[in-house]
Amino acid sequence: MSKTQQSFNPNPIRFYALRHYFVILVLMGLLSALIGRALYIQIVDKDFLSNQGVQRQIRTIETPAYRGTITDRYGTPLAISTPVDSVWVNPAEILRNLSALKQVVKKLKLDYPETISMLKQKADKEFVYLKRHLEPELAKQVAEGVDGVYLQREYHRYYPAGEVVSHIVGYTDIDDRGQEGLELVYQDWLKAQPGQRRVIRNRKGAVVEEIAQVKPARSGNDLTSSIDMRLQYIAYRSLVRAINYHAAKSGSAVLLDVRSGEILAMVNQPSYNPNQRKNQNPAQRRNRALTDVFEPGSAIKPFTLAAAIDRGLFDNESRIDTAPGWFMVKGHPIKDIRNYGELDLAGVLRKSSNVGASRIALSMRPKDLWQSFKNYGFGEPSGVSFPAESAGYLSHYSDWQTLDHATMGFGYGLSVSITQLARAYAVIANGGQEIELSLIKKEPQKAIENQIMRHVMKPSTAAMMMEMLEQVVGSSGTATRAAIPGYRIAGKTGTAKKSTDGGYQQDNYIAVFAGIAPASNPRLVMAVMIDEPTQNGYYGGKVAAPVFQEVMSNALRILDIAPDDLPALQAGITDTEQGA
Repeated sequence: MSKTQQSFNPNPIRFYALRHYFVILVLMGLLSALIGRALYIQIVDKDFLSNQGVQRQIRTIETPAYRGTITDRYGTPLAISTPVDSVWVNPAEILRNLSALKQVVKKLKLDYPETISMLKQKADKEFVYLKRHLEPELAKQVAEGVDGVYLQREYHRYYPAGEVVSHIVGYTDIDDRGQEGLELVYQDWLKAQPGQRRVIRNRKGAVVEEIAQVKPARSGNDLTSSIDMRLQYIAYRSLVRAINYHAAKSGSAVLLDVRSGEILAMVNQPSYNPNQRKNQNPAQRRNRALTDVFEPGSAIKPFTLAAAIDRGLFDNESRIDTAPGWFMVKGHPIKDIRNYGELDLAGVLRKSSNVGASRIALSMRPKDLWQSFKNYGFGEPSGVSFPAESAGYLSHYSDWQTLDHATMGFGYGLSVSITQLARAYAVIANGGQEIELSLIKKEPQKAIENQIMRHVMKPSTAAMMMEMLEQVVGSSGTATRAAIPGYRIAGKTGTAKKSTDGGYQQDNYIAVFAGIAPASNPRLVMAVMIDEPTQNGYYGGKVAAPVFQEVMSNALRILDIAPDDLPALQAGITDTEQGA
């Protein structure tokens, strides 16, 4: 090898020495960096990292509280909260243990592929519900021994009376928020305020130490309704029986205390079970007693007469000529079912004469009749403050034609709810005084002293109407099936054709009865409406009056209201003994 070639070949020993020093230099640099980072962490970043470590153990968790209980006026529970457990997971944890997840999903009867897809979509979260509101024992079996699956205590709303009182009480959603009825109206009063507490959890999520109570839990306030469940059950049973017997579409009934305005029973058909809310028809959840309106027919006639009597146009001696049983108004006939000839005012009600009621209505100025109807509560909300309550329909008198004026006298051309009708009859029962209705039990002193608002009918007129309405329930009236032995009953039937966009239907009717008991010292008012009875009659006296009779007779007995017709009661007992 030449000298020139040797000068271009590096010394192998020197080359390896340089590489050795380079490696040592790199390692020393890395070591210095690690030492520097360690010093930085131990000295500069110590507080931050310590805090982060603690935060991964310390959690602020919710302390559940239960929603307020709803009861009837005597403390019978209508809506209560029961403890349940909800199953939740940390997606990042549970997705690492698919075999365990599969078993959990199977126990919960969930779709496995859908659950996996849902958890992957929420993989960035630490809290995802798998299933809520399980019985605690079942939930414990599902979550026990499975990392990443946890339980959270919640409360589930339960309704002991089911469909009997569902339209009044309503229900809550899965988050315990009121959706219908009293649950919705009094949401702020009933709702619970969950608390917060700070705890230390281990890696499996179990609480190992309580640190502090951040915010105390506050349960909701209890609510006492005006409902008497003894009467509610009886009214519901009687209404269901009537709907079935007459093959009717629907029906409603309201029973109230005329002194306090408290509603003691309010029932509807069809109904629903608030404990089983899946796949329900929204129409079943409607509180028809407050939301649905209808033309009341002859049940309005007492108020037509009262308006005229209040204005001095008629009195007990007045007589109305209804012959020949019909008359024409602007080319339209107004008819009675027969020619009643000349009738006194009591006879107009007793025979339920459309001709007589129309003539009395036409004797008043439209403005006066309209104002009286407004005063009696027609075309106005009942004051119950219920979701979707209807105010009914009473057109302004300036829009009336002569025919409207005439038919208004016997209950066509205006619409009312059954609750409005009951409130109007309470005006008569209460000596002409308007009362404020309530689904909440009132304080005793307020129930009588502070709830009577104003006179909307003269006391003398109300007394006259009570006498006339007693005759309607008498042997020659249209409501003999509303009579109750031993008690004087006042009331009025109504039978109205149903209207559609094309006019009045010939074969579909509304059957109505509203009554007062006992007539000598009124305590209770009840109004009943049966929609489209198709079998065994359709008149109010045959369809609705028997419901009144059954419920009211039981209510008078249960509330220990003394009989006020002892001679008739004694005569009935004597006749029975003689027959025996």
